[in-house]
Amino acid sequence: MVTVLSLGGSIVAPDAPDTEFLVAFTALIRDWLAKDNSRKIIMVVGGGGPARSYQGAYRAISDKPNDDQADWIGIMATRLNAQLLKAIFADMCPTDVVYDPTKVELFTGRVLVAAGWKPGFSTDNDAVLLAERFDAQTVINLSNIAKVYTDDPRTNPEAKPIDSISWTDFRSIVGDEWVPGKNVPFDPIASLHAQKSGLTVICAAGRDIENLKNILDGKQFTGTVIGPEHQGMEASR
Repeated sequence: MVTVLSLGGSIVAPDAPDTEFLVAFTALIRDWLAKDNSRKIIMVVGGGGPARSYQGAYRAISDKPNDDQADWIGIMATRLNAQLLKAIFADMCPTDVVYDPTKVELFTGRVLVAAGWKPGFSTDNDAVLLAERFDAQTVINLSNIAKVYTDDPRTNPEAKPIDSISWTDFRSIVGDEWVPGKNVPFDPIASLHAQKSGLTVICAAGRDIENLKNILDGKQFTGTVIGPEHQGMEASR
């Protein structure tokens, strides 16, 4: 049984690596894997604060910044974060960090770590591709928000939290285009791909370790379920 986590860089490295979070996260994942030898987990990690910082520097300095170059900067940040996770789970993760999700042949060990691939989308899309490759039906998207909202709650006080939503309605919120460093609950390109594949995505707060445990154990949780159907996976209200 393979579980896919799209692990937001903002919770792994908001500015620098968050060691307090990583200690708690590592303990949870190791404990969860130890309870069932059939369990495997894929972690696809984003770039976080370092990606945005370096992308911001590039856009401030360059006379003609372009999205491909900004994306490559972000991709390199994801690879640094991924190498950190690979090292933390080295005894369970014998495979090198995955850069190209379309070329993964085998999943040896209990943990597989992946990073950014190429310009045009975020690591969310890599998570969707790996879910397809290893027959996972759900991607757990962990970020610094507890739920998806009808609009950005930081700028719109009328924005409402959402417990479950269809892909069509979700994509009307996030749009169809990817911009490097774009702050959305789930990448628009990944959303289209997930919709076509019939995948379900759970969006939840990554730093809430107890809530993540509930998601992994199939218990009631706080978050937003996105997909064609949500049978047996309703978030708490």
